[in-house]
Amino acid sequence: MNNVSQFHTKEQIQEQACLWISRMDRGLSPNEQKELVIWCNQNVSHHSTLLEMASYWDDVSVLNELSGLFPLEKVKKPNNKFVAIALAASVALVSLFSTNALIKQSFLPFFPSIHEQNLTQTQLLKTPVGEQNSFTMSDGTHIQLNTNSIVEIAYTPEFRQLTLVQGEARFDVAKDKSRPFMVTSGEKSFTALGTIFNVQKSDDQDMELMVTEGRVLITKANEGLDVIKNTLLTANEKTKQSDLPGILVVSGEKAVIAEHIAAPVEKVSLDQVQRDLAWQQGMLIFDGESLSKALLEVSRYTSSRFKILDPKMENMKVSGYFKANDVDGLLASLNSNFNINYSKSANNTILLALAD
Repeated sequence: MNNVSQFHTKEQIQEQACLWISRMDRGLSPNEQKELVIWCNQNVSHHSTLLEMASYWDDVSVLNELSGLFPLEKVKKPNNKFVAIALAASVALVSLFSTNALIKQSFLPFFPSIHEQNLTQTQLLKTPVGEQNSFTMSDGTHIQLNTNSIVEIAYTPEFRQLTLVQGEARFDVAKDKSRPFMVTSGEKSFTALGTIFNVQKSDDQDMELMVTEGRVLITKANEGLDVIKNTLLTANEKTKQSDLPGILVVSGEKAVIAEHIAAPVEKVSLDQVQRDLAWQQGMLIFDGESLSKALLEVSRYTSSRFKILDPKMENMKVSGYFKANDVDGLLASLNSNFNINYSKSANNTILLALAD
């Protein structure tokens, strides 16, 4: 299988480093730890870039993993820039909480103080096509929006209610057993007490839930909040699905809803989670998808539209890593790896055809 993208440039090394960091965020397996060490030892720029990217990453698990794999005392003759990066990574654990407090006060002044979290809070969060953005709520919940997404926020002292109007979002929910966190999308609701999950809405009938930590209960949007709350507090691994008011999805599982009907919950591999959630690092990962499916995904991140002129091209298999909104990079890779020519026509449409 041909790879659409190869990693040689500084920019591509940075992309690979970001992917390694996102894997550390969910936890590396022993084999992955060995692979990471091998990758870092291939080139000194791999190691330094990894530390540079980690200095921007606000997560204790990543910093712990790095400090265990690459103790600072083993780095020989670092230059000044490298020292600054390494120190940034090593002291982040100490300064994490004070830094977060500073960011919340200076970067997000429109959110209420955490001491006011019992007051009603309403907010409209949105991103334009081709962009992602992150927000911190008054209770400490982090919300990351994908391209062309809208979320409506409605907090009260009794519950935390959100509506995913369109698009895709990752929710890192602050734990609060007294106030369930409910995301409504179409006719379904996704409710948690404290967990991390991702919801993608294609339309009112079709959506997808991926849970990376904790558990989420899928119910009808009009299900009683007290029933949902009691279920989340009491359900355990022995609870039968038939006894629940909805479908319970736990860490490492994915639920797909098509035409309002939820398919059986699917256990997914870590690699699949990585591919599905690569957008959170501004990336798209394809691993054997058809060209038509890959272009459909790319279209979410750009105002450009693609038209395949030769039907034989639609099922060509595509693999590679791409920046989510880098259409020019995608077209160049398709040309060099698959001999596909492109031209731009009216209405921002890109025409694709096999070269003669």
